[in-house]
This record gives sequence, C-alpha cells and structure tokens, in this order.
Amino acid sequence: MSGKLTGKVAIITGGSDGIGEATALRFAEEGAKVVIMARGETKGLNVQENIRSKGGDATFISCDVANSESVRNAVASAVSHYNGVNILVNNAGGGMGGLFPKEDDDTFDATIRVNLHGTFYMSKAVWPHLEKAGGGAIVNVSSVAAVIAHNKQSFDAGGAKGPPSAYAASKAAIEAFTRYIAAKGGHLKIRVNCIRPGQILVPKMGEVHSMNPYFNMRQILNDPGEPIDAANLILFLASEDSKYMTAETIDLDGGYAAKV
Repeated sequence: MSGKLTGKVAIITGGSDGIGEATALRFAEEGAKVVIMARGETKGLNVQENIRSKGGDATFISCDVANSESVRNAVASAVSHYNGVNILVNNAGGGMGGLFPKEDDDTFDATIRVNLHGTFYMSKAVWPHLEKAGGGAIVNVSSVAAVIAHNKQSFDAGGAKGPPSAYAASKAAIEAFTRYIAAKGGHLKIRVNCIRPGQILVPKMGEVHSMNPYFNMRQILNDPGEPIDAANLILFLASEDSKYMTAETIDLDGGYAAKV
C-alpha cells in the first residue's frame, strides 16, 4: 500500500461491520490510526484485533451516535488517546420500522436520530479538533434512497418493499448537511464530501448473495457492490487524492441512477 493516510487519525462510526469495517481495515492498510466507534462491543473489538494482528493501529470506543453525550465522551476519549483527529467517516445508520403510512412515530424518530442527528453530533464534536489540526476531511454516507422515488408498479415488479420514509428523508438531509458544513469549512481547509451507495451486500458465512430483482432492473452493472467498493471511495475522499473536492455527493450504485 502507498501510505496515503500515514500519520492521520481517523474516526469511523458504525465501524464494527459492513462498510464501516471495510473502511477501518482499508484506512489501517494506508497507515491511519483508526478509531472504531459502534454500539456493538464484541464486533468492534474483533475489528480492532483484526487490524492490530496485521500490524495496524486501531482502538475500539463504544459510542451511540444518537446520544450527544455518548458522542462527546467518545470523541474526547479518541482525542485523548491519539492527541487529535484528522478524518471523520459518518457511516453509522439504518432504517427501522414499517413503511409509510404505517410507520409509527417512535421508529421514525429513532431512524432520524441515528442517521441525521448522529451525523450532526459527530461532526460538531470533531470539528474543533479538525480546526486545531489545520484542516481535515469528513465523509458522510447517504443512500440512493435519498434521490430515487418509486411507484407501486416498480416496487411490485422488482419484488422490493423500499426503505422507511424516515430513512429516505434522513439520507437526503445528510446530503444537504454535507453541502452546508462544507461551505463552513472551506476557509479552514476542512473538506466535507458524501457517498451515495446503492446495493452494497455484506457477505455472511455460508450465504451466496445474488442481485435483488429490483436492483437488477435499475442497475447498469450486473453485480451488487461490496463494502470494499465503498471503502475505496471513502479512502479517496479522505485522502489528498481528492484535495480539490468538497461539498460533493458521489453515486456508488453500478449505474442505478442513470439507467432508463
């Protein structure tokens, strides 16, 4: 590897599996000191030990991004351990509950709190440390759900139910938040970008994944994405390779949004 992140300290939320885990491993390969933040201690410690076993530097810190106090404490712990932060990846998120109009108030609020509030809390807590470091990078994770709408026929034909409305709304808000704080960070050399993944499959033991019928209708490429595909794009946006980019949201969807 080329050491693109040598000497950098990177916080990755939702870093215990999926895109977060792949990004933590990829960052460590490029020389970063990686802080893995997640609620799941067992999985988080497994990622930590996996990185350390390969000669990397990683520390797991328990954090609930939906809780501002938990975020402040976790970031303070990371800064105390590594003496600063240079990169933040806001990856933690998910969608809970049923579909509109059957979504209930509690699951709607919980989804917004994890996805949108979590991105806000983490960015706010890390921001002064990026300023102190003389700049840095934030990479947020959105979803194609933020920009694609479906009618009943497209859902039925693809065999897909779609995400809860709270998920789509929160991801769209993350894209707007990305542009807003990028504008605030330009003169501080803090770059803020976002990725918009489509179908990213997380391999599980003994399972063989195939393309979801709905994505098969909409994608140009014939295969689903993998966490490493997202990790490689996040690495690009976090490194000096993208030093002239900010306020961007980049599709990572196999041509999903372009197919007619």
